[in-house]
Amino acid sequence: MEVTANSSVSVGEGGGKVVFAQNAKLSLIAGPCQMESRDHAFMMAGALKELCSKLGIGLVYKSSYDKANRTSISGKRGIGLEESMEIFADLKQEFGFPVLTDIHTEEQCAVVAKTVDILQIPAFLSRQTDLLVAAAKTGRVVNVKKGQFLAPWDMKNVLGKITASGNPNVLLCERGASFGYNTLVSDMRSLPIMASMGAPVIFDATHSVQQPGGQGGSTGGDRSMVPVLARAAVAVGIAGLFIETHEDPDNAPSDGPNMVHLKDMPQLLEKLLALDAVAKAA
Repeated sequence: MEVTANSSVSVGEGGGKVVFAQNAKLSLIAGPCQMESRDHAFMMAGALKELCSKLGIGLVYKSSYDKANRTSISGKRGIGLEESMEIFADLKQEFGFPVLTDIHTEEQCAVVAKTVDILQIPAFLSRQTDLLVAAAKTGRVVNVKKGQFLAPWDMKNVLGKITASGNPNVLLCERGASFGYNTLVSDMRSLPIMASMGAPVIFDATHSVQQPGGQGGSTGGDRSMVPVLARAAVAVGIAGLFIETHEDPDNAPSDGPNMVHLKDMPQLLEKLLALDAVAKAA
């Protein structure tokens, strides 16, 4: 039975509860591109938890167990579903925050939903009806990355597939649109357009600066532009920000060129929260 999308989406429990809404304080989805190891996940999660607690910002920890759409067959994809789910469960118990990860097949949805709080639909799969329906039917929050090939108004049909499957808890995520070869551009008009559909809107500041396939066998990017686009999106008004981060992005196994250095996160978030307060003051 079709339902109406919730304009405010809550995820997590107790002190770790995170709210995404256009008129609420900015919340953050952050973490390294892919799950590398238990030790690395705990190090990153601990640093982000400490930072977000200090700033008073809601945190959803993000990491991928499988990067299934690598540029090259030799690209590192992650440590796999089973081991990652065990680590996610331990992270939630240790830090109390909700977690997010990508799913790629219908079969993965129910398995991942046993542990993970937000199921993320990768941009390349945003029109895959069976995948959207399977994710919706888990009852978990679904974050849909807008395909690089879609106009913002096309997301109305994507949202409709999920709500028609009985799930009102949907986040719509902007991550840039294809522009020529190996280039993405971010159209800030897409943020209010998608918000008008009723679901909270997230801006993915790190994938928006990707250069898909730009390094031949891997994807390039320009992390120096992340703060620029993030400021623009926050000024327009968004419910949440998606930022991939790493303590050594130049040597990360995937998406290093567009990930923000962990040491730069405090200053970046402080500025963004100040801008968010001004944008939402009215």
